Amino acid sequence: MIGVGVPASAQATTASPIHWGPVTSSAGHSGHAKADVWISDFSAETFTVHGKLYDRDTHRGHCASIRARFHYVGGGTGWSRPRSTCSARSSFRLTSDGEINRVDVKVCLYDLGLRKTFNCHVDAITPEIIANWPQ
Repeated sequence: MIGVGVPASAQATTASPIHWGPVTSSAGHSGHAKADVWISDFSAETFTVHGKLYDRDTHRGHCASIRARFHYVGGGTGWSRPRSTCSARSSFRLTSDGEINRVDVKVCLYDLGLRKTFNCHVDAITPEIIANWPQ
């Protein structure tokens, strides 16, 4: 039995991360950016989005970028700092500043010369979506 004799607060902190899966930048370009995304439980005080970010664009100066927009339980939203890589694979970790009820994970290609993102794709993740997954 899991959690027997362990306080509820300790059980919440030991919850396993949830594998959301791949998030890939939108089509319309010969290369793309891809992230293998894991998330913490929505009941966590500090919500975490982490995983591996992949640059799958062979154009020089095009890299992969990821960012998260957190929707806070008390209202309002906030963006994480963007993370980017120009290598084949890199780890990332994005965290909220409090409890959330939704996160938007945005994966894009990043043009180093222009210093801007393009061909972005956003996955909106909510507790309801996770709850409805087949067990």
